[in-house]
Parts: sequence; structure tokens; C-alpha cells
Amino acid sequence: MTRMTIGDVVAIDVHVHLRDAAAREAAGETARQMARYAGRRYEIVPADEMAEEYRRRRMMAVVLNTTDETVTGRRGLPNDYVAKVVEANSDVLIGFGIVDPWMGRLAIEEVRRCADLGLKGIGEFNPARQHFYPNDPRFYPLWETIQELGLIVLFHTGMAAAGAGTPGGMGIKLKYTRPIPYLDDVAADFPELKIIGAHPSWPYDAENLAVARHKANYFMDLSGWAPKHFSQDLVNHAKSILSDKMLFGSDSGIVSVDRWMEEFNALPIPAASKQKIIRDNAVRLFGLE
Repeated sequence: MTRMTIGDVVAIDVHVHLRDAAAREAAGETARQMARYAGRRYEIVPADEMAEEYRRRRMMAVVLNTTDETVTGRRGLPNDYVAKVVEANSDVLIGFGIVDPWMGRLAIEEVRRCADLGLKGIGEFNPARQHFYPNDPRFYPLWETIQELGLIVLFHTGMAAAGAGTPGGMGIKLKYTRPIPYLDDVAADFPELKIIGAHPSWPYDAENLAVARHKANYFMDLSGWAPKHFSQDLVNHAKSILSDKMLFGSDSGIVSVDRWMEEFNALPIPAASKQKIIRDNAVRLFGLE
């Protein structure tokens, strides 16, 4: 195994979930449902093998986790597990921890522990699955702690693949995933908190673009959607005023890395803007210079 340096890296995928046996067990039925939604088989990929795939591509990857324990009982992967995987592949993987926002003081303590474990952010918070509004003042001590520790926070926005096409959507509620006012309020009230709004955010895509343009501390990743389906509005912003605020993300269980890159490279976006989106913005955001 040849370990990489940042000078070797040509792209940074900021939205990746582990797909090893432990992750499959933690996800339960949701993993099978999301694979059906994406028209793909759920393939078990050992964590070290996934890391090596990114090395071969000369890419880094941000490994995310998720939990909705209060609502469904699903705990997700332990943060210690993610930290161990990242530590073994620290040249290529960046780790995020996760907490259930409803757990109050315990969530805050776990955020502090995630920082001690060397994890660089907290997320993926998924308000649709966790049934909470991020701008509810009850959660502000959590955002304050993440800001204090200099961690990045990532929120799912817009349409949810989880539950899509099932009766009742598996109880997942899309009303919680609007960028405005829920994430816009958080970005305004915590100006030093670095926020990533995950996905193009359909059907709230214009809102996501607006928050990214208005709030210097708010970024958006382009994961979970095949680039050939990006709206013209998104493409126009990517080639101009938001080229510094967008991040490459695959959500690789939904859209493969190779497909995402091939379709993104075919978009009519200047090469300089593409370079920012696939690599340079993430280098700056994660302090990798």
C-alpha cells in the first residue's frame, strides 16, 4: 500500500458512507430499501478495500455516519469504529462522528469525545429521519459545542432516498429538510460554524443555493444525484458565483464515483470551477493545505 500525500490528491469526495458488514448490519432494512431505490445491489465492501479504491483514484473521502435512535431505535455505527477505520487509512480518509440530537447533554458529551477521537466533523444529521428542526433553540447548545470545537457539521437537505417509494416513506418526513429557514437560521446564529448542506436539495434546491450564496459559513455538497440531472440553475451557479461554495460528493451507494465524475466532467462548467468543486474547496474547508 502506497500512502498518499495531499499533493497526490486530485479530488475529495466529501460524502461517503462505509459499506462493510458492520455498516450493513447497523443500517438494517434501510440499506436494502435504498439499494432498491437506486436500482443497485447493496454490495459489501470492506473498509480497507474501499480506502484502497480511493487511493487508486488518487482521491480522499470523508466518511460519514448516521443515527436515528430516538425515532427508530437504529443506533448507527459507533463513533469509535469509524475513528478506527479512519486512523488505519489516515492518508485517504477523513472521519465524521454522529450523535442523536434528541439526547441533549449526552449528545454534547459525545461530540466532545468525537473531537478527542480525531474526527473532523459531525454528521450526517438527517432531520427527516431524526424528526427535528435544526433551528429549534433546544438544539442550539449542540451547535454551539460543535462551533467551539472547530468541527464541521453536515446536514441532509431535500428529498430523502431513505424510505423513498415505500408506504408512508418508512415514517421519514421531508418537512424537516428545508434549508430555509432551518439551516439558514443556524448559519446566521452561529457564524463561525462551518455547515455543509448535503445534496442539491430538490425540491428546495433554490433555497440551498440562496443560503450558500448568502452565508459565508455555509457550503453545499453535490452528492446523491447524477450530475446529468443537475438543474440548469445549479449548473449556472457552479460555473460562476458559487464555484467556491460547492463540494464534490458521491454518496457512492446511490451514485458511483466513476459515474459522478464522468457526468460532472461533461457539464459545461469551466475547468477552473470544476477544479475548485472536486478538490480545492474541500482542501480549504478541511484545512488540508
